[in-house]
Amino acid sequence: MKQDVGANVHGARIESVQARTISIPLDNATSFSTRKVFARDYTVVKIKTADGHEGIGFCYGGSRGGVMVTHAVRELFKEMLVGQNALRVEGLWEEMYQETLLHGRAGSTMRALSIIDVALWDRNARAAGLPLSQYLGGYAKESVKAYASGGYYLDGKTNEQLGEELAGYVAKGFKAVKMKVGRFSPQEEEARIKAARAAIGDDILLMLDANNAWKDLPTALEYMKRYERYNPYFIEEPFSPDDINNHAELAKRTSVPVATGEIEAGRWRHQELLEKRAAMMLQTDAAVCGGISEWRRIAASAAGFGVSMYPHWFHDLHIHLVAATPNAEYVEFFANDQVLNFRRLVDTQLEFTNGELRVPAGAGLGFRFDDAAIERYAVDSWA
Repeated sequence: MKQDVGANVHGARIESVQARTISIPLDNATSFSTRKVFARDYTVVKIKTADGHEGIGFCYGGSRGGVMVTHAVRELFKEMLVGQNALRVEGLWEEMYQETLLHGRAGSTMRALSIIDVALWDRNARAAGLPLSQYLGGYAKESVKAYASGGYYLDGKTNEQLGEELAGYVAKGFKAVKMKVGRFSPQEEEARIKAARAAIGDDILLMLDANNAWKDLPTALEYMKRYERYNPYFIEEPFSPDDINNHAELAKRTSVPVATGEIEAGRWRHQELLEKRAAMMLQTDAAVCGGISEWRRIAASAAGFGVSMYPHWFHDLHIHLVAATPNAEYVEFFANDQVLNFRRLVDTQLEFTNGELRVPAGAGLGFRFDDAAIERYAVDSWA
C-alpha cells in the first residue's frame, strides 16, 4: 500500500510549543567537591503537532535560576517553530542554532535547544510507533549496561556508611559504581576510596567523579597517586571543563583513564577534547550538548578516535542513545530519587536486572510526565 507522504508531512506540522520551570528541593542538602546543592531546577517542554502526537523534552537547569532555560525556549525558539514540519529535525536544529549565536553557544540557550531537539525526536518516534532507541537505529536488543551513581557527600556521612551505600548497589546486581571525590584532603579522600573498594570488592568497577575539583596539574597528580592504588575505572571531570589542556596532561601522566564532557556543548568543543586526547570516555549529555541530533554527531566523531560514550545523568533519555550507538558503553543510573529527583516527574521507571537496564518497549521515550508531580513542583505555568 502506498504511503501518503503529504498527509504525514501535514500531520507533522507543529501547532504548539510549551515550556515550564520545575524546582524540586532535595530531601537532604548534598555536596560535591566544590559546592552544595539544596534543590534541582528543571525545564520541561511539550511539542504538539497537527495529528495530535506530542513529544516531550527536559533538562537540568541548575540549582537556581532554571527559569532562564524556560525563557530561552519561549523567547528564542517557540515562535520560529510553530507551523514548521517536526520531521525536519536537522534543518530546525541548524535554524535554532543560528538564532542563538548572539545569546551564547552553551549554557541555558544550548540547553533550551537541546530540550526542543529531544522533544522533536520523541514526537517523531511516537508518531512512527517505535521506541526511540529503534527509531534511532537499535544497536542493542533488549538491555544495556548501567552503573550505579552515588557516593555523594552528606553532613555526618562516615566512610563506613559510604562503603555500605556502594555495597548496597552491588547487592542489587550492579557491576559498576561511582562515587564523588575531591572535597577533602588527599589523605581523607584516600581513606574514603579505600573504604569503598573494601566494601565492593576487587571485581566491581569503581568510578571516581571529581566535579572540577582541581585547579592545577600538581594538585591533581597528588590525589591521583593515592587513587591509583585502588584501581579506579576512570577519573571524571578533574578540572574545569574549559581547562582542556590539563585534562590532556593528566591523561598522559596517570594510569587512570580520564572522562569528561558532561557540561560540554557542541561538536566543536568535543572535537578539541578528542584531538588533544583529553578524555578516553566522553560523558556527553544530550540534554546539554545540543540534543539528540548533536549527541549523535559527537558519538560518531568519538568512534573515529576509539573513544566511548558514557552519557551523563537522565538515564530515562540516555538509555535510548546507548541502545542505539555502537561505541556507547554504560548508562549512568540513579537507584533512587534523592539526588536525581527528576524521577519524581515521570510516570514510568526503568527496569533493572543483573547489572543492566531494560530498554523501554513503548513508543518514543517510553514515558510521560506525571501531571500531578509537575503541578506540585512547578514555579510557573505552561506557556
